[in-house]
Amino acid sequence: MSEMSQEPQSLGPKGRSRAAKQPWLAGWKKEVWDWSKALLIALVIVLVLKAYVFQLSTVKLQSMEPTLNEGDWLFINKIVYEFGEPKRGDVVVLKDPSEGPNRKEHLVKRVIGIPGDTLEIRGGQLYVNGVMQVEPYTDVKIEDGDYAQITVSPDHYFVMGDNRHRNGSKDSRTFNEVPGKLIEGRGDMILWPISRWSGL
Repeated sequence: MSEMSQEPQSLGPKGRSRAAKQPWLAGWKKEVWDWSKALLIALVIVLVLKAYVFQLSTVKLQSMEPTLNEGDWLFINKIVYEFGEPKRGDVVVLKDPSEGPNRKEHLVKRVIGIPGDTLEIRGGQLYVNGVMQVEPYTDVKIEDGDYAQITVSPDHYFVMGDNRHRNGSKDSRTFNEVPGKLIEGRGDMILWPISRWSGL
C-alpha cells in the first residue's frame, strides 16, 4: 500500500499574490496614519499660534491711509502685549467699542495717548502733554475740528486713524478712550501686496 504524502500543499499563484500584497498594504496604511498625525499636530499648532501668538488681518476702508491701504494684509503680533503695554505710536487691532448699525468686528488704529497722557486737538494739530506732535504718518492736518483736553484713564488708550481728512476715521474722538482689554494685538508688518511689504 502506498503511503499518502503528508506535505502541505503549496499555495497556488493566487495565494502567493495575496501574501505578497499584505506587507505593502500594511506599509501604506502606516504611512497614511503617520501623515495624518503630522497634519493634525501641525493644524493644532497653527490654531494655537493663531489664537495666542499671531494672526493675519485684512485692512478694510480708508481710516489708516496713507500708512495702510484698503486690502493690505497685516501681520498681527498677539503675544507682545502679554509681556508689555501698548506704546504711543503702535498700530493696533482692537474690538470695535462702538454700538449701532455701523459697528465693525475689529478696527485698526494708532495709539495716540497712553494712560496718564493729556490730549488736545486745536487748530488742526494734536497736542500730547502740552507738546504739539509731529506725525510723519499723516499727510494732512486734522480736519474734524478741535477736541477738548482730556486725560487718558488708567488701563485705557486713545486711538486715532492716520487718515485725518474730515470724517476719514471713526476713532476715540467718536467712541472715547478704549479699555486695554479690547486691544488684541500690534500690527508689525504689511505682508501683502509684495510691493508694500514693510514693517510698521
